[in-house]
Amino acid sequence: MSTNRDKLSSSISLFTTGLVLCTALCSVITATSDKPNIIIIMADDLGFDDVSFRGSNNFLTPNIDALAYSGVILNNLYAAPMCTPSRAALLTGKYPISTGMQHYVIVNDQPWGLPLNETTMAEIFRENGYRTSLLGKWHLGMSQRNFTPTQRGFDRHLGYLGAYVDYYTQSYEQKDKGFNGHDFRDNLKSTHDQVGHYVTDVLTDAAVQEIEDHGSGNKSQPLFLLLNHLAPHAGNEDNPLQAPADELARFDYIGNETHRIYAAMVSRLDKSVGMVIDALARQEMLQNSIVLFLSDNGGPTQGTHSTTASNYPLRGQKNTPWEGALRSSAAIWSTEFERLGSVWKQQIYIGDLLPTLAAGAGISLDPELHLDGLNLWSALKYGYESVEREIDHVLDEDLEEPHLSYTRGKWKVISGTTSQGLYDGWLGERVTSEVDPRSEEYEDLIRNTSVWQQLQRVSAGERNISELRDQARIECPDPATGIKPCMPLEAPCLFDIDADPCERSNLYEEYQNTTIFLDLWARIQQFAKQAHPPNNKPADSECDPRFYNNEWTWWKDEQRSSSGTIVGMKEVSFFLIFILTSRWIL
Repeated sequence: MSTNRDKLSSSISLFTTGLVLCTALCSVITATSDKPNIIIIMADDLGFDDVSFRGSNNFLTPNIDALAYSGVILNNLYAAPMCTPSRAALLTGKYPISTGMQHYVIVNDQPWGLPLNETTMAEIFRENGYRTSLLGKWHLGMSQRNFTPTQRGFDRHLGYLGAYVDYYTQSYEQKDKGFNGHDFRDNLKSTHDQVGHYVTDVLTDAAVQEIEDHGSGNKSQPLFLLLNHLAPHAGNEDNPLQAPADELARFDYIGNETHRIYAAMVSRLDKSVGMVIDALARQEMLQNSIVLFLSDNGGPTQGTHSTTASNYPLRGQKNTPWEGALRSSAAIWSTEFERLGSVWKQQIYIGDLLPTLAAGAGISLDPELHLDGLNLWSALKYGYESVEREIDHVLDEDLEEPHLSYTRGKWKVISGTTSQGLYDGWLGERVTSEVDPRSEEYEDLIRNTSVWQQLQRVSAGERNISELRDQARIECPDPATGIKPCMPLEAPCLFDIDADPCERSNLYEEYQNTTIFLDLWARIQQFAKQAHPPNNKPADSECDPRFYNNEWTWWKDEQRSSSGTIVGMKEVSFFLIFILTSRWIL
């Protein structure tokens, strides 16, 4: 009798335990399934004027434009002026000076990365139930395995670890050192399956597959997908701009061959955006998704890695303190937004995206993260434009080229510059004689894209495309204060960015002794005192891919081999070391 009672008691206990576990599991599933999928598509070195929703008809980007007109055009999204600082700000929600990522970029042969004590966006979203996937570029450190994406919060990574690769061979060549190696991985494993395939297509196909796999088998778990394209960044020096022949043929009307290839590269990127939206629609994931498109910085029109990118009508280009380096052509879409089909003029920094998207996902962030980024979700959701944003764009105290760029509200301060001011002018232009033939029926082109049609199905509403396009243009009339030159190597410069977005009228002499400028300058000095020292380290010749089977790899964790065989340092047994040492002694 007691045995039966014990069995009954045990069964009730097991049932209760199971019920508790089921309840807990169900609550987790419910909590995660309510969270939106977050899809970020980031272009690399895309010029501010290289998306046609800004008004250019030189070559068109119908899918990106359709996303922009259907959603919210972020007219004042600011990024850092270069790849590594910008990506660090995105993933940490902090200024580069807060993490030591402010000086230049990580060159493949340099042994440093995003500090390991920094929490990434991917870690935060994964901790809150998301599947996290990075497809494409990393560029936040590769000399150690624990610098790499799957060690920093991403469940999946397919792509390259360094600065850029060839579009077909996925190799990176560092000519000044004589280094050349393959750089493409599926998680931690090097993969050559994609060699010979155009990398924009490779990453697009991977994104589509990720969405389809997720939608068909894992909808209860939200997806965080960061699609970091190589396009339209230049590849290796010997063949920097590459595009598939079928894409190139669409732009025969462009006379300059380099610019023709560049247009085709951007066009292929545009098609990628369309395919990602289509995949989300097929899997019925659009209704519960936030989709963001942006560039990591402005385009390089001239000089190193130049591509003919245009930041018209803004001043400067990539790796300068001017608007042409800092302003990103960006758009975001979600059914949560109350003003879809609008141009949002609120200043927003790339480091704001972490707290803003986290808020959109209902994630409460730990105050101990000490983010520099602001949560602008409510302002974005309801279309408010009243937040005065302070942005430390760049503060680099490098002895050779000290320079800074800082904005508070409408006021912007610049002091010092890069490349001795060689790229401080207005470099972009619109070639009005070379017009994409499709521009004659521009509105019909946009409305006939699958992107427009898919987004309209879940968020129908009238959109005045012509009006939105006009609102997204940046106009540069002659300043009311007159054109006053800025010589940032001689004295600081002050601009009213609201009235003078093209930075043509330097107001420093007028305001240098006023409270306005002195307060701005005092704040800059405060940032300088608090800045984290740059993490940059000198090049390390031990990285040479020839030592590691012609692969770019985490050389600090590997033992070099003249035969090209990779031997993991941690995998070499003490016994083997003992035997080898003994033989040497004998």
